[in-house]
Amino acid sequence: MIVENKILPKNILNLYKDLLDSSYQKVSSKEKKIILKSLVIAFNGHEGQLRKSGEPYIFHPIEVAKIVAKDIGLDYVSIAASILHDTVEDTDITLQDLEISLGLEISKIVDGLTKISTLKKNEDYSIQAENYRKMLLTLHSDIRVILIKIADRLHNMRTIDFLSKAKQDQMASESLYIYGPLAHRVGLYNIKNELEDLSLKILEPQKYNLIKNKIDKELVNQEKYVESFKSLISNNLEDQKIKYSILGRSKSIYSIHNKIQKKNVSFDEIYDRFAIRIIYKSTPKNEKFIAWKIYSIITDHFTSNPTRLRDWITLPKTNGYEALHLTVVGPKNKWVEIQIRSERMNEIAEKGYAAHFGYKHKESKRSEVDVWLNKLQEVLTHDNEHAVDFVEDFKLNFYSKEIYVFTPNGDLKSLKSGSSALDFAFHVHTHLGIKTRGARVNGKLVPLSHTLKSGDQVEIITSENVKPNVNWLNFVETSKAKSKIKSSLNEEKKRISLDGKEILERKLRQLKIKLDDKVSGQMMKFFKINASNDLFYNIGIGSIDNKQIKSFANDYNSYLSFFKRRIGTNSNKNINIKESEDFINFDKLVFGKDKEMLKYSIASCCSPIPGDKVFGFISVKDGIKVHKKDCPNSISLISNYAYRIISANWIDSQNHTFNSKIELSGIDDIGLINNITSLISNSMNVNMNKISFETNDGTFSGFVSIEVKNKVILNKLLKKLSSIDGIEKVSRI
Repeated sequence: MIVENKILPKNILNLYKDLLDSSYQKVSSKEKKIILKSLVIAFNGHEGQLRKSGEPYIFHPIEVAKIVAKDIGLDYVSIAASILHDTVEDTDITLQDLEISLGLEISKIVDGLTKISTLKKNEDYSIQAENYRKMLLTLHSDIRVILIKIADRLHNMRTIDFLSKAKQDQMASESLYIYGPLAHRVGLYNIKNELEDLSLKILEPQKYNLIKNKIDKELVNQEKYVESFKSLISNNLEDQKIKYSILGRSKSIYSIHNKIQKKNVSFDEIYDRFAIRIIYKSTPKNEKFIAWKIYSIITDHFTSNPTRLRDWITLPKTNGYEALHLTVVGPKNKWVEIQIRSERMNEIAEKGYAAHFGYKHKESKRSEVDVWLNKLQEVLTHDNEHAVDFVEDFKLNFYSKEIYVFTPNGDLKSLKSGSSALDFAFHVHTHLGIKTRGARVNGKLVPLSHTLKSGDQVEIITSENVKPNVNWLNFVETSKAKSKIKSSLNEEKKRISLDGKEILERKLRQLKIKLDDKVSGQMMKFFKINASNDLFYNIGIGSIDNKQIKSFANDYNSYLSFFKRRIGTNSNKNINIKESEDFINFDKLVFGKDKEMLKYSIASCCSPIPGDKVFGFISVKDGIKVHKKDCPNSISLISNYAYRIISANWIDSQNHTFNSKIELSGIDDIGLINNITSLISNSMNVNMNKISFETNDGTFSGFVSIEVKNKVILNKLLKKLSSIDGIEKVSRI
């Protein structure tokens, strides 16, 4: 039940005034009343509740609202919802109460925040990953829910000292794994840096303090350096009537720590610990012109490194960040990064792109936020996958550097750094990706695995006869391409399985055996296969041939005769057949992008088995330890030792292709080479990689490099090749 006429204590009223004063956006009298009303409701609901620190609980939602108002710059609706974000979960106040008192918009945001906190967690998933998934699934309805949740986490991290050490570690790990990347993705760089620094302070206090002390010692020198830089260019800037401010910016403690870990260097060996930021006044029309004018002035005085120029004004980052970055040899012959931003660009960087554009400029029919949300939908559509995979895919695609490439028509496409030509094809359209035969980059024919770089022009070559194969998964980086390839492979496998089942039914019919559950169960035991669909698939690709089926039939008939003699004893027993949902018979573990088979041991803390989602952790003493992705230790390992994590996947060796080389020789004849290549191309589940032939006085010799699923298929191919007129010898090298 809501009480709205309660008089607030003086200290709470003072906090309310501070909240309004700190608001980034102007708040009208009507809006102030709604915020005050929300505060009265929250104060009444949380009355008597205390935080771990011993202070009244109401202080927490007020501080969250301050972050939302000042640091993120959201509107009065968001401020009111921030104050109320814990009321439905922790008090007797209901959503219906809030809707009646404050309206539908505020109650819906509070509802979204409540759902993030209260939805049941699947025990098979890591808590952190599942929380992340829930936030992302909520995001598409109202981004303000996510922004408030980030603010909530920031204040909890600021007041973390009063929690137990175990709770501190859990919250810090979660902040690194989830909230830091998410804050980065919506343009909240300052909050992202603070979250990461606070997390490092908890997880690695010694390293945190060491780096912090060194940064603090450098501050005086940095201020002097900024002044010396300013003195050299200020006259030129003023001559051009540019209104500006120049300040220094140290890298965050966590980012320095990361560089030390990744590059295995000392603090003093990191040369970009410090940057100079130039912020100028400009109308939107002249922003780009003035930025390049400042660039010209700087490069007149200092030598720049052309490889370090980053123009994010012409092509902003997908989270909205705009700036011109360059690296120059500054005063005292030291390399220093210069960041050039307009006041508007700086506001976006400081307050968050989503908040700035989505809710400050409502007149915009289609903001850049909408573009981002549409991209996000591609990830959200695959919401049935494992939570850890969901998170990793999201982070891979949205927390990574970007490249910009062109279509043949000159359209600009943004992809994650490291994307291949095949990624580009799927990015343009799923059908284009599935039918991709090859690619031209800047007019030159390249393999599908070719890594693209910014500025490339990409043309995709298609063919209706092309089908994705399992090796394509090694060529792609984006989650969209991976999911579409896997989906296509599963469809192809289903089709082959259905064909295999028809073949088996026909063969068994000839042998006077009717295919049913009992027969397929016996066949699975006979061929040591775990699922009936795998059985049909192996028959479809020829791994199980007629001779082997006859061998089973003889064995089955012997079994059947014995069974009939013992019919009384086992008549009520049925064979339990486990159907595979995804048609996969996992039997090998491979590591890394190159799918290498390495030595490993199974982690005792989670004991993964074939088929489990796993990753490898490179330990100091015991080599690679394989953990389940939902292992209780996975978050701390991923968060603290990301550089020692190696991807790992179970594979079906029967579905995995192997490279093989065939040597051929014989009598040369017109059309012979065409006959050879046609036979190989038309063979099921055989891909030709390379071919080389030489002729000499009427004879020929050469080799063909192929990819084949198994030895059975290879032997069949060798037999067919040897039957071609003119070929004298066929052998496997």
